[in-house]
Formats: sequence, C-alpha cells, structure tokens
Amino acid sequence: MSQTKIPVDLILSKLAEDAERAQSRARKASEVLLDDLDTELAQTAYEVVYQEDRVKLKHYLPRTKICYKTPLLVTYALINRETMLDLQPGRSVVERFLAAGIDLYMIDWGYPTRKDRFLGFDDHINGYMDNIVDFIREKHQVEKINLMGICMGGTFSVIYSALHPDKIKNLITTVTPTNFDTKKGLLHVWMENIDVDRVVDTYGNLPADMMNLGFLLLNPARLMIDKYVGFTENMDNKQFVENFVRMEKWIFDSPDLPGEVFRQFIKDCYQGNKLIQSKLEVDGKRVDLKKLTMPLLNIYGKYDHLVPPEACEQLVHHVGSKDTEDICLNTGHIGIYVSSKYQEAFAPKIASWLKERDALPEKRAPRKKAPATKSAGASRKALQGKKTPKKSAPKKAGPKISRAGALPETTNG
Repeated sequence: MSQTKIPVDLILSKLAEDAERAQSRARKASEVLLDDLDTELAQTAYEVVYQEDRVKLKHYLPRTKICYKTPLLVTYALINRETMLDLQPGRSVVERFLAAGIDLYMIDWGYPTRKDRFLGFDDHINGYMDNIVDFIREKHQVEKINLMGICMGGTFSVIYSALHPDKIKNLITTVTPTNFDTKKGLLHVWMENIDVDRVVDTYGNLPADMMNLGFLLLNPARLMIDKYVGFTENMDNKQFVENFVRMEKWIFDSPDLPGEVFRQFIKDCYQGNKLIQSKLEVDGKRVDLKKLTMPLLNIYGKYDHLVPPEACEQLVHHVGSKDTEDICLNTGHIGIYVSSKYQEAFAPKIASWLKERDALPEKRAPRKKAPATKSAGASRKALQGKKTPKKSAPKKAGPKISRAGALPETTNG
C-alpha cells in the first residue's frame, strides 16, 4: 500500500500566496498611516454661552426648526469627556438630537486643577449645575428644562432633580448607576474595598492615568490585546484607522477627578449605597427619590462591564413618578453612543419620548375661502345676526431672550 505523500508544492504555493497578500496589505497600511488622517473629535458647531471657573456650557447651533417647547441639558460624567456624544460626523448623538429639532445644551466639566480637589457633590450639583440650569431657564424664559445624564453625570442628574424638582420637566438617565449593591461588575467589587481616604489624602485629585489603568485592568484581554490585534489586522483600511484613532484620543483625553467628589462617590454610593435608599445627603439635605415626580426615561446596556444592569434597573421602582420607562439595550457602556446599530435605537428613542411630552404644537395653514356665489352669499346674510361671531384671542408676545453672561466665542470642536 502506497504511503500518502505531503503535497509540498501546494503548501509552498499557499505560503507564497499568504506572503504576497501580507506584503500587499503592509504596503497599503503604510500608505494609510503616512497619509493625512481625519481624526478630529467634536466637529459639530457650538457656542460657549456660559462659563464659571473651569466649567463651560455649550449651546449647539440649531440645524433645523426647534420642535420642542423646552431645551435639553446633557450632563456628562466627570470622568472622560463629553466629546463622546459627538465622536465624528455620521456617528454623533449630538447630530441626531439637532436633526430632531432639539435645542441642545451640554456641560463641559473641563480639567480640574489642584485647587478643585476640595470641591464635592454640593459644589458641582448645587453650585455649577444649578447655576447652569438657572442660566438656561432665564435665557429661554421657562420654569423648567429637560435634563439628560450620562454615567456619573446621570447620578448627578438624579440627585439634582430630587433636590430641585421644580426646575426639571423631564429626566433621562443613561448607563446611570443608582444601586451600588451588586457584585456583577468588577468595578463594584474593587470600590467596596478601596481605602478612599488614603487615596484622596495622598493624591488630592484622582489622577486620570490611574483611572485609565484601572479601567483597562477590568478587561485586560479585550482592552489591551484584542483591540490592538484588531488594529493590526485592519491597518490597510483608512476608515477603520481613523475611527480607531478617534476612539483612542477620546479614551486618553481624561481629566483628573476632584478628590472630594471621588471620596463622596465611593463612600456614600459604592460603599454605603445611600442613593437608592433615599439616605444620601448633599449639603445637609436628604436626596429623596420620591420627589422625582417628573417623567423618567432610564436606558442602560445589557453587557455594560462598568455599570451593569443591576446597578441601573431599580431606579424606576424607587421614584415618585408614574410616567417611567426602562430600556435595556443589548450593548455595552460605550456602544450605546458610538455603535451605528444602537444609535438608531438610542437618540431617536429619546427624541420621540421627549416629543410625546414636550412637542411644540404644529401650526396649521389657514383654510382658503371658496369664492362666494350669490346663493352662498344670501345664505350667509340670512345667518347674520343669529350667531355672535367669535373674537380671535389676542396673540401673546414671544418671550424675550436674555443674552446676559453669554460669551461671543464660537467653537467648531
């Protein structure tokens, strides 16, 4: 019986093909990496209309007719940057909000310095946030605004709305931790045992590099190996490279976290779980979730490794509002905002939810009068005197827009 021979020629031919393909990809990758890359973040035009210390308020320039009675303020986390919501043209939550006719504002928390280490919850929530809300209310001559919070910014928004329910019309929380009694996320396990006093007393503000290292260690295989293997496999794809670099720029553009905010967030939330129990106190006032009587939309990710569903899903059961909606999307912490698939489900859902509760009435075109015939004219004369014609209500003057405190600066990302 003859012995099966190894097809050496076939193996060598396959190796040659692979080498030629690898050489072609390397040549193309070199061209891509040496070419001009478009990696700019936050390119949607806005004005900085208010500034206090390091904190700025962005007002995005409308792209269409405003369709909502009330402006929307977005509060991002103090960790990382709000530019995540405007990553690039075509992958931008900001663009989708503007296209829907939302009058959009967003807080830029800036970069804390050493003097900011002593600023805690009260300074950020009852200080900066409350001043910004009052500025928007005065500018638009409205009693209440719509508020949307993201991650820690969502926690701040919940606290603010409970302390100032008279200023918030509709509340939206996204990937917002409110229940910290869970072992589902490794971050929650770590924070339960961290000596936060020692960290803050040593560093003052929590360094951004330390936070970034901690986030990478939560999932090192995916965030430190798989991600860069994927990059090397797609270096010849210019669009992939540009998207990758944008995301890396956002990840490592991280401000330090004010020390007292970190101390209170860990002690009262992660270790004390006081917020969901309505036991948290800010400036001596109890944060009672039952005072959240405004409509509430709560959105989070099923595969979020930073803020797992167990940390988000209880909120709607502890508030005083009867108009609540809870949505769990099959994605992670960042995918909600940057995934093209879930952008179709995220921003449009928020826009439609707000429209049901805050849409401007549509103006109907006046009916055209048909030319009168003699018989029609006679009929109208016969009816005159039998019905008292209704007087049209006087038109109210539109609200005056206050520009006091506005800065003339216009920024394009």
